[in-house]
Amino acid sequence: MLCGKANIGESALERFDWDDLRFFLAVARSGRLTAAARRLGADHATVSRRVTSLEESLKAKLFERRPQGYTLTAHGERLLAKAETMETEALAIQSDIGGADMTLAGTVRIGAPDGFGTVFLAPRLSSLAKSYPGLEIQLIAMPRLLSLSKREADVAITLAPPKEGKVVARKLSDYRLGLYASQAYLDSMPAVTKPEDLFDHRVVGYIDDLIFTPELDYLDEVAKGLRPQVQSSSVLAQMNAVVAGAGIGVIHHFMAEGETRLVRVLPETVSITRSFWLLVHADLKDVARVRAIVDFIVRETKQSRALLMGEPSVSRHD
Repeated sequence: MLCGKANIGESALERFDWDDLRFFLAVARSGRLTAAARRLGADHATVSRRVTSLEESLKAKLFERRPQGYTLTAHGERLLAKAETMETEALAIQSDIGGADMTLAGTVRIGAPDGFGTVFLAPRLSSLAKSYPGLEIQLIAMPRLLSLSKREADVAITLAPPKEGKVVARKLSDYRLGLYASQAYLDSMPAVTKPEDLFDHRVVGYIDDLIFTPELDYLDEVAKGLRPQVQSSSVLAQMNAVVAGAGIGVIHHFMAEGETRLVRVLPETVSITRSFWLLVHADLKDVARVRAIVDFIVRETKQSRALLMGEPSVSRHD
């Protein structure tokens, strides 16, 4: 009798393909076959087939399939928690047994605001890539928050600590922003001697309903009620507009560094301070390749404190 039960269990395990869980997790996190396929490097038909295969082997419906995307059923929610635990264990095994730090391999995805990611972090990745040639580094630099719980990123740079979630957070650094304009724009407009003068100028800033975190809502700190006439969701687009003479905008000092076409406006009066935070999913904090990325980002920001704070008198060390 016991032998018969063992055979039944072995038969069920033989039908279960553990690799199907990767496809399940990708769909559960993205909600769409096409997005899951892109992340997995597969076609959407393969993703659909593997999810269906998993449902058949478990004899349970895991997703509600709707035109707007895939949503988890109650069975799917239960499986998601278990599958993420298995994923974490697999990462730990890979980290513990996969070799020394200098031979790190695998993918680490970094999420960052577009200014920090594009202007500060991207130029510094070359030394990291040289140190760990087996590491695949993915940098998502865009003006939105990325979800660590959905594994949209392994490491995220944000402007505030998380309010909830299974996340380990540490403050990276403060940074400062100020008002900038092109000399040509300033020459063609009335002088700016105090913040209230800005109401007579074109202001460049964020689109109100696309501000993805309250820390980016600067203008009320400059002058109560000040609003931009030239707007973009991207701080890079804002800076390029200011450089081209579109108006006066709030720009990070580290982004304006070395841009000779930009001139400080009201430098003694207007100075805005914000903070960068580094977030890692708690399940990944001890994975070697993630630790290497975290250590690198912490080291680079620490060495560049003067640049981030807009202190040109202190030499920059990259």
